Amino acid sequence: MEKFFKLKEHGTNVRTEIIAGITTFMTMAYIIFVNPYLLQQGGMNQAGAMFKDALVFNAGNDPYVAALVTATIVSAALTTILMGLVTNYPFALASGMGLNAFFAFTVAPVHGWQAALGAVLISGIAFFLLAVFGIINQIDKAVPTSLKRAVAAGIGLFIALIGLKNAGIVVANPATLVSLGDLTANGPALAAVGLLITAILIAFKVKGAILLGIMLTTVIGMFTGVATTPQSVSEVIGMPASLAPIAFQLDFAGALRLGFMVIFALVFVDLFDSMGTMMGTGARAGFLDKDGCLPKVKQAMVVDAIGTASGAMLGTSTVTTYVESTAGIAEGGRTGLTAVVTGALFLLALFFTPLAAIVPAAATAPALVIVGVLMMGAVTGIDFEDFTEAFPAFLTIAAMPFAFSIAHGIAAGFLAYPIVKVASGRAKELNWFVYLLAVISFVHFIK
Repeated sequence: MEKFFKLKEHGTNVRTEIIAGITTFMTMAYIIFVNPYLLQQGGMNQAGAMFKDALVFNAGNDPYVAALVTATIVSAALTTILMGLVTNYPFALASGMGLNAFFAFTVAPVHGWQAALGAVLISGIAFFLLAVFGIINQIDKAVPTSLKRAVAAGIGLFIALIGLKNAGIVVANPATLVSLGDLTANGPALAAVGLLITAILIAFKVKGAILLGIMLTTVIGMFTGVATTPQSVSEVIGMPASLAPIAFQLDFAGALRLGFMVIFALVFVDLFDSMGTMMGTGARAGFLDKDGCLPKVKQAMVVDAIGTASGAMLGTSTVTTYVESTAGIAEGGRTGLTAVVTGALFLLALFFTPLAAIVPAAATAPALVIVGVLMMGAVTGIDFEDFTEAFPAFLTIAAMPFAFSIAHGIAAGFLAYPIVKVASGRAKELNWFVYLLAVISFVHFIK
């Protein structure tokens, strides 16, 4: 183990790496509950129900939802372990927040979840090719920082809106579009309490705050009748559900008919999310070289791409590198052993999947809002003093929740960016790739 992971060379030991791996797992394990909760709303349930109508199903009464729990765990476990073994980095991966919402609320309702999985597979293959041929760094440098930041912030607003809507805190209103829900009803009241609990835990820097918030909210829900109380050990511990209902069910041909912008959005968000996470966590761990580059970034991106492609075949949305990896790094994790421990804990979680049937929507919805808050932090990197940067960024952020589409938000920003730059006499700041993306975005809106 010492020889393979080079523990002494990295100034760490087995005990430190194990603690770091446990810490990373605790901070990102909420995805076990949140990812199925989102994807089932895209029709991935036995009845094919969409959106809030799908929330009557859970891992205890629907084989599709149960399979989603298994797929979420298996894809996270295998990809995280692979990352540790191939790169020797303490990076953990799982189904990405934001991309799972895009899958469930934008792509699947229109084209079917099978075609949506096909699109994820295609995006994974495209990502793999970009990584293998070393094109990712060039794309990263070509795209304006303000737009990359705006995409992250817009996705944060998008998933926060979904969380508030599913919690019943925000409801549709014909007169005002949306309005405040009935906070005296059990479900919305529990969600509001859960949101405050999770926020307080994060404010106190409690490790695994989001997961702990889900658990505490569920326990409160048991006393208020919103959540069911387990009556036997089998409702807590058991064998994982079969992947059969969703594994290898993707519609590749249907995915090819989705249009370029859908595939591009999947690749774009995964690319910049993963690149940003790897560079940020790499800097925190001291991995960057004298030029500020991350050694073995190519291998790490290849693993990320493999995770997305294999995840699609298992039946889940885009797999990406998690910023929660920094929690393990903060505990001293410096090698792939941290990632292997995190992956092993995900595998162990397979035998606790019956718990997913107990967690109510009111407990998972607050997690979406909290993640949205954390993602909104990206706006601090946007120069709002420069209108040519601020306007396209704002369009990107606003269009995602208001047009209810991540793809529309990306297209709006990339179309507006070169227009305002050229109009203000600053065309020299643009590169050919920005113009290409503007043309693609224009076609997206008129097709």
